[in-house]
Amino acid sequence: MGNVLHMRSVEVPFPKRSLNLRSVHCPLPTNNYQQHYCYNSNNSNNTKVTEEESYPQATQKASGQEVKTGESGEKKASKPQDGHSKDTSKTTSDDKKGLSVVQQELKLEVLSLNNSNIMKSHKTVASTVATKTTVATVAGAAQSKTSSVFQKWAAMELEVQRPMTKRQLSDECAAYSLRVVKKSTVRREEGDIQRDVEGRAPVKPKLQPRPRESSSKVKSGSVSKKKLKKELFATTEVFSSVDNHAINTGKLRSQKIFSVPTITQTITQTITQTITEGAQNELEKLRAIWIWLCHNIGIECQEVSGHGKGIGYRQGQSYQNTKSLHMWNAVKLGGHWYLLDACWGAGRVDMDNKAFIKRYDDFYFLTDPEDFINSHCPDEKEWQLLDDPIPLEEFEKRVLKTSEFYRLGLTLLHPKHFLLVTENGEASVSMKFTKPVDFTYQISQRSGCEPKAVNSSSGLLTVTRESMRLRLLPPTGGTYDVMIFARSGNNSGTFSWVCSLLVECPEQEPTEELPENPFLSWGLQRSAESLGVKKCSNGAEAAVSETGSFELVLHTSRPLMMLCELTQKDLDPSIAKRCLATQIQSDRLTCNVLCPYLGYYRLSVFVRNYEQPQDGFQNGGNFLLHCTGGAINLNELFPPALSTTCGPGIRTQDAGLSKFSHTGALVSTQQGKCNITFQNQQDLELHAVLFKEQRKRLGHPLCRHVFFTYNSSKVTISVALPEAGVYKLGLYAKTSTDQDFSLLCDFVLCNSSGSSWPPFPCTYTAWQRGSVLFEPRGGLLEPMSWVLFRVRVPGAQRVSVVGEQLKELQLSKSRVWEGEVFTGASMSQLKLAASGGGGGSTDMAIIMSFDVLSQQNEM
Repeated sequence: MGNVLHMRSVEVPFPKRSLNLRSVHCPLPTNNYQQHYCYNSNNSNNTKVTEEESYPQATQKASGQEVKTGESGEKKASKPQDGHSKDTSKTTSDDKKGLSVVQQELKLEVLSLNNSNIMKSHKTVASTVATKTTVATVAGAAQSKTSSVFQKWAAMELEVQRPMTKRQLSDECAAYSLRVVKKSTVRREEGDIQRDVEGRAPVKPKLQPRPRESSSKVKSGSVSKKKLKKELFATTEVFSSVDNHAINTGKLRSQKIFSVPTITQTITQTITQTITEGAQNELEKLRAIWIWLCHNIGIECQEVSGHGKGIGYRQGQSYQNTKSLHMWNAVKLGGHWYLLDACWGAGRVDMDNKAFIKRYDDFYFLTDPEDFINSHCPDEKEWQLLDDPIPLEEFEKRVLKTSEFYRLGLTLLHPKHFLLVTENGEASVSMKFTKPVDFTYQISQRSGCEPKAVNSSSGLLTVTRESMRLRLLPPTGGTYDVMIFARSGNNSGTFSWVCSLLVECPEQEPTEELPENPFLSWGLQRSAESLGVKKCSNGAEAAVSETGSFELVLHTSRPLMMLCELTQKDLDPSIAKRCLATQIQSDRLTCNVLCPYLGYYRLSVFVRNYEQPQDGFQNGGNFLLHCTGGAINLNELFPPALSTTCGPGIRTQDAGLSKFSHTGALVSTQQGKCNITFQNQQDLELHAVLFKEQRKRLGHPLCRHVFFTYNSSKVTISVALPEAGVYKLGLYAKTSTDQDFSLLCDFVLCNSSGSSWPPFPCTYTAWQRGSVLFEPRGGLLEPMSWVLFRVRVPGAQRVSVVGEQLKELQLSKSRVWEGEVFTGASMSQLKLAASGGGGGSTDMAIIMSFDVLSQQNEM
């Protein structure tokens, strides 16, 4: 049973305002993750019952007469009169000096909506008045130090201190005191009594209409303009000291009070003075009282009645011709009315365990009417506190938003109403915000009594630093419930429910299945910038490829390492690895994708700091790819065991290699030949390995199809491919003689030529850096033919070609060794040798060999 703080203006002669505290049966908000289930008591009449335990009725004997409180009929509860009020009935001199009041223990009353117990409600009228008086003293004492609206309460407190014999009231005086109380309260209570005695139904009290400030007064400055909640205070953190003080110093047990009924006038004054100590203004005092009440009493009221979207609420529910079952409060501050709901502010209901969970919710303290109306619709429009009140039909259409929605600073851009109807098979929801927020969602299809869960592929969620958009793609026709959850982007805690919508999808053909996204959000993650990713070449929308290939580029603010994952409904994970080629550069990350099937793909990117391998990879983004044509043959995918560092990147840069002629990981050739050049500033010993998974015909080793040429610091890697297909060219380097070669990068060579190129000559260790072979470039020579040799060998004193005969080459003016050599018919190889170098050695060393084809294998 929920609790509500009741604070309202009372037109009595003594205090200008009173705090009337009651308990009512009212709907409460449910668990954040829990859907609402139907719960309706269908009771609207208030019957008082005792909460937790039955408290004894207070009695007191005076002048031989015993007066009992809480009795119906002859004996009425007494109420102290204000010394400043005028008695038109000409009371006696003793009455003028002050009348005694029956001292009562405070009795906490719970008003249960039970039609069967309506006849009992009149029995506790007197106790109700006493309760109002006692608790009103709590709030009234808070204003005793200032000339605020509570300044006259001191007179009432002095009245209480008069001798007991001077404060006894007759039955007539007690009845008169009841009539002095605010008319709406008295009418309700007297109506209950009359119904019991006379058999007539009680008259429902009407709420006091919201005072309207005339525009002329506002313009003239006589009446200040009402402030919004954010204008009163930017955040409730400004009350942290007030809240802590009220909580820590105002605990009932710290005052040696172990139950509410034992509170007396003196004690309430002490509590009030204690909890409001240090308050600087009326707002802080009200805040202190609110905090103390929410943490110490279950307080209920009937100030504003209406409909609340709480327990049992269901999207699309109609409130037409139904009795309202909820109540909340309106308080006046600075001449203006504000709304609050202590019932929902005190906690929520756990429907699974059928229990009330005490959890303080600060949102319902002085809530802005523009936000309050989304979940609370009063019976009387004046208490919407809106310049343009909305009808009940509009309230029913409003999107259900929880307090967490406003706490996170969310603004709903679309839709305005909770019901969405798909167009062309989809609908959308969009929000904006000023602080980082993470989102997730849950979709379920209404199917009989039990909802049917729908996988996340029926939604495409996009979250940026300032906005979110959720595209809803129902798989089939029907009605769908959509719950959106969110959390602050600065933590990794649980998500909280923020709003709900309803989607109607007419009958339609099933759409193409989308891949599951366990990370929910598409495009760059909101946290991508903090991970080092500045921007992306692709957004959250699906990237369409008609050629079966796709390239994703992420621009980074610092060096990052990247891993990628590709999924599709028909794609085997082992095959998926051969669909990706990644390039790691200091300022960007590139992922090349091949699509072997038509349809939708999910490409997820994970990053970490490059220089901190101990850090784990985190999801930086998820991208939707749509292959509509040109699916890649499975035999034309990237080579297996491809390195994660393809193409020039951080590794080649750290090794001192620069100015690559091919800056990407993929190298395409239509002739079957290519030259890759770069600068080797550190004069590293280099090595290259060429690989192809399947070869149509066997021949020379693939290493013979790669040839290095060194010209000062410039290095040229020449590749002549024997057949069409996809190759992997690995570039290795050795930084010292006692180390092994380490991989710097892989190149992917895509050869679309049908030509078959011969291998290069076989080189030996004597082939020094700086040596250049000009002619012949091919490693296979025709028999019985003359071949021109042109070669540069730095430091060589003598260069010869060894075949059937020894042929000495001549050094030209351009420092190139030249000469024509006859291949003959009996030799299978021609060898190029050189002598000289350091120490003046005359020994000849073979630096290169050429194969001579036999006449049967002549090409």
